[in-house]
Amino acid sequence: MDLAEERINGTVLTIFSTASAVGKTVLSINMAAELARTEAQVCLVDLDLQFGDVCNYLQLKPEKTIADVQQAINVQGDDCPVEEFIMPYAYEETVFYVLPAPLKLEEAYNMSDKAIKTALRRLQSMFDFVIVDTTSMFSTLNLMLLDVSTIVTFLGIVDFIPTIKNMKIGSDTLRSLNYDENKLRIVLNRSDAKTRIGMKDVERLLGVPFDFILPNDFGAASKSIKTGVPLVLDDDRTELAQSLRELVYSYTNRSAGELHSEEKSSGGGWFSRLFG
Repeated sequence: MDLAEERINGTVLTIFSTASAVGKTVLSINMAAELARTEAQVCLVDLDLQFGDVCNYLQLKPEKTIADVQQAINVQGDDCPVEEFIMPYAYEETVFYVLPAPLKLEEAYNMSDKAIKTALRRLQSMFDFVIVDTTSMFSTLNLMLLDVSTIVTFLGIVDFIPTIKNMKIGSDTLRSLNYDENKLRIVLNRSDAKTRIGMKDVERLLGVPFDFILPNDFGAASKSIKTGVPLVLDDDRTELAQSLRELVYSYTNRSAGELHSEEKSSGGGWFSRLFG
């Protein structure tokens, strides 16, 4: 079937920032895990092509990556079965899928924006949610990802002046792209970290308030990375885990009770429905 004729109905959630080490990958993984926990069909795509950490954080050992997908697309075109290149992450009864970043630096350099877009569209036709982790720059790839996304999460932290300067540049640039106001969500991470820079001062500089604020819990985040288990699945009583869940609920426009009710009432799980 031609991809253009397929039903494209999955939600693409892209996590983007203009600074490194702000928590994009941790946020991406926990969003994927929380959505999957409520029986949504979820695929997490690592498009930090050179230095992607999704598989490292989840302690996965990929055999196939987005680079292999591109090779297959070059041969098969839009009919490439991208689902053959994804790998599962499972914790207890929660399962979501991962499309890893390239394993070799030279593969990252040779990636095509067109092939990546084709892969995303294919995944979007199969999954309820496609979560995209990105690198911290306005590259042609990231601009394409921003365009095809349903919601863009622009993640920032308030620690040093250069980071805030980059956040301002990023916020202004994103708003200049004239996206629908519901598409862009500005999220502050590590909000209560010890710093002399006030959050309200940063909001005045940006010219817009933060849409969501995540607390600082370096200990819980570090433990999650060490164990390879997302916070929302393992240490879900921490303030950070609860905030991550609330962020997911705000994106789906459903309450925690509604999502948990769906989780309990759904039969069989989407794993068997999709690949059984």
